Amino acid sequence: MEGSDLFYDQGPGGSRPPAYSRPDGIWGAGDRVTWIAGLVLALSSFMGWYTGSGLGVKLAVIGWHTGTIGKLVFFIGLAVVAIVALRAVGFDLPAALPESLVVLGLGAAATVFVLIRVITIPDSVLPADSRGIGLWISLLAALGVIAGGLLRAAEDL
Repeated sequence: MEGSDLFYDQGPGGSRPPAYSRPDGIWGAGDRVTWIAGLVLALSSFMGWYTGSGLGVKLAVIGWHTGTIGKLVFFIGLAVVAIVALRAVGFDLPAALPESLVVLGLGAAATVFVLIRVITIPDSVLPADSRGIGLWISLLAALGVIAGGLLRAAEDL
């Protein structure tokens, strides 16, 4: 008997038990959905959130220039990407603070911030008086972070 097999429980027929593998399919997509949505969320703050025209010129205002909320959306997206990257290199959060819960919280905060900007247009960006495609991409990415957190929670069960 080899020394390396001494402490393994032998399965039927003397074979080793199968190693744990990550779930496949939709339940295994939590990490991919989370980091893609986090990356899009971070990049969306550099997309046009508001558009408008005034005195013969058309203008667009990126999310970064809409105030603190645009900057918070960027940093939340960056934090989500960092959580996934740290998990990929082997760093895990403490067991009392599940990663899926942190991702869900960050996604919920980003969704609230983006919804504030969807509902109210800040006075500082006028005459840009309509919502641009970047704002809607931000909203979809924030909802994608929530979906990724839910998929990661399902993987952990």
